[in-house]
Amino acid sequence: WAHATHILCFCFLQMNANDCHDPPKYWTIHGLWPDRAEDCNRTWHFNVTEIKDLLSDMRHYWPDVLHSSLNRTHFWKHEWDKHGTCAATLEVLNSQKKYFGKALELYQRVDLNGCLLKSGIKPSSSYYKMTAIKEALTRFYGVTPKIQCLPPEEGEKAQTIGQIEFCFTKELQLINCVALKDESNPMQAHLKLGTAELSVCNETLPTYYPSEVQ
Repeated sequence: WAHATHILCFCFLQMNANDCHDPPKYWTIHGLWPDRAEDCNRTWHFNVTEIKDLLSDMRHYWPDVLHSSLNRTHFWKHEWDKHGTCAATLEVLNSQKKYFGKALELYQRVDLNGCLLKSGIKPSSSYYKMTAIKEALTRFYGVTPKIQCLPPEEGEKAQTIGQIEFCFTKELQLINCVALKDESNPMQAHLKLGTAELSVCNETLPTYYPSEVQ
């Protein structure tokens, strides 16, 4: 747990039309990750029955936006196997029910959807300045999150906002997200939407905030 932090990341993604007829138009959870962790129990396999009490909220706030499996548990299994088994070194996260339940609790506490709305930042066909988005979030939360974007498509000038990470101490208090020296660390988020990969947003490019990421 470098910097005594872990990261709760909310992703705003569009479900592929083949996967879902009603893609979410709100920020959903990508995962809850320790920024660095070495003591991971990779033999602790995901068991959906351990989170059966959370399934309604999980399907709503933590949907699988990348896989079309019927039971929709592939994404949760991946997050548990890769990150949950490492986060479980903390007592507050040391079971599957605690790990997923705490992520849902933090999602409600941060309320990214409400914050952006209150700050006047809404999905729009016009562009925002990235600095304005970042300043609004920092003003609201008192800390600086990490905002990731899809780069401009060929012939376009604007990047598209796709993911926002909030950082917490091990006591689950919000702190500033700082760039890690080793950005290739396997605990960092690498997510492809189509052919493009999310990366830290360019401060100077106009920024598109759509109701659904294409």
